[in-house]
Amino acid sequence: MYYIKIEIKWGNIVCRIEEDGAISGLWFEGQKYYPEIPEDAIWLSYTSKVNDTIDASVGRLISQIKSYEKGELKEFDLVLTFKGTNFQTRVWDILLKIPCGKTSTYGDIGKEIAKQLGKKSMSAQAVGGAVGHNPISIIVPCHRVLGAKGQLTGYAGGIDKKIGLLKHEGVEVDV
Repeated sequence: MYYIKIEIKWGNIVCRIEEDGAISGLWFEGQKYYPEIPEDAIWLSYTSKVNDTIDASVGRLISQIKSYEKGELKEFDLVLTFKGTNFQTRVWDILLKIPCGKTSTYGDIGKEIAKQLGKKSMSAQAVGGAVGHNPISIIVPCHRVLGAKGQLTGYAGGIDKKIGLLKHEGVEVDV
């Protein structure tokens, strides 16, 4: 696996890229659930050259993150791979459908999961756990999930970053 640190206006992010070029992680440095990075991890720079697959993936990642930061990009188009339970990946797939500038709630996501599974209901707390463990922050927009009454709730990267990302996307935030 390859790692790269990218500086953005909300703080440094660390991204993990798999051998096939898929993005499997993006975390704010030191955030809650920050992964233990293996000692033999290969750290890339913006100008590193590995192979066509990795180089293209890193180039797209940096370009899209920087375009998002400038407000030019509203939807990422990157190859992602999730490492989580079936339930978590269902939640993360739903997060990917929340448009830039819009929000959802844990309860709404729970209703969607319940519908997918043919159940009457799904715990908002279970959804919250999956949202909180989202390994690909920003790209998989867990910052767009709010509490039942639209209130800000926790964010593994820090509530200040959640507020910053939401404001950046034009969401009015009560702080």
